[in-house]
Amino acid sequence: MTHARRPLPPFPKQQQKPPGRTADMQPPPDHGEHDYRGTGRLEGKVALITGADSGIGKAVAIAFAREGADVVISYLSEDDDARDTERWVRDAGRKAVLMAGDIKSEAHCQELVSRTVGELGRIDILVNNAAFQRTYADIADIREEEWDETFRTNIYAPFFLSKAAIPHMRKGSAIINTTSIQSRQPSSQLLAYASTKGAISNFTAALAEMVAEKGIRVNAVAPGPIWTPLIPSTMPVEKASKFGEQTLLKRAGQPAELAGAYVLLASDLGSYMTGAVVPVTGGEIMI
Repeated sequence: MTHARRPLPPFPKQQQKPPGRTADMQPPPDHGEHDYRGTGRLEGKVALITGADSGIGKAVAIAFAREGADVVISYLSEDDDARDTERWVRDAGRKAVLMAGDIKSEAHCQELVSRTVGELGRIDILVNNAAFQRTYADIADIREEEWDETFRTNIYAPFFLSKAAIPHMRKGSAIINTTSIQSRQPSSQLLAYASTKGAISNFTAALAEMVAEKGIRVNAVAPGPIWTPLIPSTMPVEKASKFGEQTLLKRAGQPAELAGAYVLLASDLGSYMTGAVVPVTGGEIMI
């Protein structure tokens, strides 16, 4: 029998306006709210996580807090979801700082890092997780403005944030980027998104080499199909209802199922890992 928080598709047919809301999703995603147990692996650390209002970012924020980290919750405009993440972080006994705004702006990225250091005293972990995607069957339908928005959100922002954060990072700090199975198995309907995810994987490898002498590790997690608000808000109804059924595990992953990979890369458990991409794909092969 399938775990209650690991449901098999088909999901109820649903559609939301982007960027989507967690509360409107059926079935509700599992962010580890009720199951994740920390062991102090990030005690005393400070993490800045983009897209931490929902989905993978929310699960990572909850896990990091339960491992002992204070968390800056960066998000675009989804106030209700962000406040819920804040509540879970504070319930874990850690500090939470909410910061809404558009990471396509380099000035906002600089302010995110400045506020992290100013309010929490340091930055040890940067998680570049926020993403933008839309689906199209024909390249002629993709507007230049949307192509730019995808690249500025998905790859410019990690560049802006890493550039701002690295001068404040100490030896042992970590940058974790969220790439995707799409970096190796691109879908034609996700042309812009898949292109950025390939760029993120290369950015990860090159930046890891660039900052190795500073003692900063740079890695990435490559999710497969994960049940987040992006799915019902950016995919056709029929495709969203069957989301994840093509994997070896025959289902979409839940955000909670990725949290451990980010903890690994952020903590001393991953002290010999840099320039790596860790796949969490439900069995979709990344070779």
